[in-house]
Amino acid sequence: MKMKYIFTAFLLFGAFAASAQETYENTKMVDNDLNGTAKYIGMGGAMDALGGDISVISTNPAGIGIFNSSRADLSFGMVSQQGAKAFGNANATNASFDQLGFVYSDKWGSGFNFAANYHKSLNFDYILSAAGALNNASQNTLSFLKAIGGYDQNGTSIFNVENTNNGLMGKAPYTSQLDNLYYNNFIIDNSSLPGYNSASKYLMNRANSGYIGVYDFNISGSTNNRFFYGLTVGIHDVHYKGLSAYNESLVNYQGQSAGSLTVNDERNITGSGADFKIGVIFLPIKYSPFRVGLSIATPTFYSLTTSNSTMLTNSSNVTGYNKGWTTSEAYSFKLNTPWKFGLSLGHTIGNYLALGASYEYADYSAMKTLVNTGSSYDPYYGSYYDTSSNDVTMNNHTKQTLKAVSTFKIGAEFKPMSNLALRAGYNYLSPMYSMQGYKDGSIDSYGSNYSSATDYVNWKSTNRLTLGAGYTMDRFNIDLAYQYSAQDGEFHPFMDAYGDYYYMNTQTNKVEVEKIDNYQDPVKVSNQRHQLLLTLGYRF
Repeated sequence: MKMKYIFTAFLLFGAFAASAQETYENTKMVDNDLNGTAKYIGMGGAMDALGGDISVISTNPAGIGIFNSSRADLSFGMVSQQGAKAFGNANATNASFDQLGFVYSDKWGSGFNFAANYHKSLNFDYILSAAGALNNASQNTLSFLKAIGGYDQNGTSIFNVENTNNGLMGKAPYTSQLDNLYYNNFIIDNSSLPGYNSASKYLMNRANSGYIGVYDFNISGSTNNRFFYGLTVGIHDVHYKGLSAYNESLVNYQGQSAGSLTVNDERNITGSGADFKIGVIFLPIKYSPFRVGLSIATPTFYSLTTSNSTMLTNSSNVTGYNKGWTTSEAYSFKLNTPWKFGLSLGHTIGNYLALGASYEYADYSAMKTLVNTGSSYDPYYGSYYDTSSNDVTMNNHTKQTLKAVSTFKIGAEFKPMSNLALRAGYNYLSPMYSMQGYKDGSIDSYGSNYSSATDYVNWKSTNRLTLGAGYTMDRFNIDLAYQYSAQDGEFHPFMDAYGDYYYMNTQTNKVEVEKIDNYQDPVKVSNQRHQLLLTLGYRF
């Protein structure tokens, strides 16, 4: 509730002119969607040892070496989010262009195959809706606790200040954009009376859109058709846009309704990255089609730019009415995703059955954010290049918040006729997030300084079921796939925090203390998606 007491000291706050990114924002760059051709999706992506499909160019490059003829593929379809309601300009169902590529097989010339392929590795389209009770907690209370030196849910001080009998002393070095909106326009009103307001409930609506497109270029070959090898270079193209509206129903110090407060936030992330993948496939048993695949992918080295526009609108009877204040920033940063390691198995029975299984490991706690520190001049090339350094505090937070992810894929293809194929697959991804993790907006990091939102979701495991069918007509083929993906998570509007508020009671003229607890229970959310994909192919 809004305090009616007066601080005896002033708040000081500022921003810093460097840049990095925050852990939960960084996970947006993790491209773990199952996407590619309809054949690849229909088999659950379990083709890393079987090869012979252009989509393996980004998972096991050696699979391109299995092609003995040239071909081109084009894939597109629809993606629909189950149970989602339209928000802003976002819809629950969207068309998607997913893949375009070709393989040139030169078995009788150089002995190498060459391939180029585009695929949408991550589709950002997602609508999030969450609502819950706050029980006298609020987002502005979190900013207030940071100002008075409160504590996070682990009991660690979330701010570098001193509480004395004379009030608040010190300065606020770790404020975010959102904190500063509250400090300048709500927590401290026109009479310079600092305080906070509790809330009874909240409503969050967010719509993400955009994609990460990957352009892969491959060279591969084979030895005696028993050992296959390949190398892929990937260029990642990032286009992300997020729009959100977070509303709280405020209460006054008597516990009565005091109207509402809304934070509208728009964030865009653009940029590019590059990675390298190598792989092998070998047949260990003579005269047997059983094969084993191994693959390694380097981190994707991203260079990104993020920008935001954030508005705080006060429609309550606290600190004035219907006031809208805005803030905006834009900065560049670097991000390195983790290494990926893959092991796969494949086997065929005659010309009517193919079986595949794959396992992939990636430790996302090892993701690195880097602060841009400036530029240096290279006299040899006569040009400048960017310099950067690790954001140590944010990287430590990533280690505590994210985990290693294991991905299991199994799939099968059955041909009742030589020109008809029926497919099925299953995918499992273990959780990336620690359920005790939280978005810590108080750590000493530029990623926290530039943050414009406090909410986060700890997503659990992902399960995918796939079905598919394919039909071949001379040199042409048409393939259709269906994918169902389900993932549950826990939504938090802000981190838990608490602290002691020392104030001067103007009625008794004595310094008193109030214990402030700012806790909220997580709300269950889900992401259930249906995808239909069509691939048109031509062999030449």
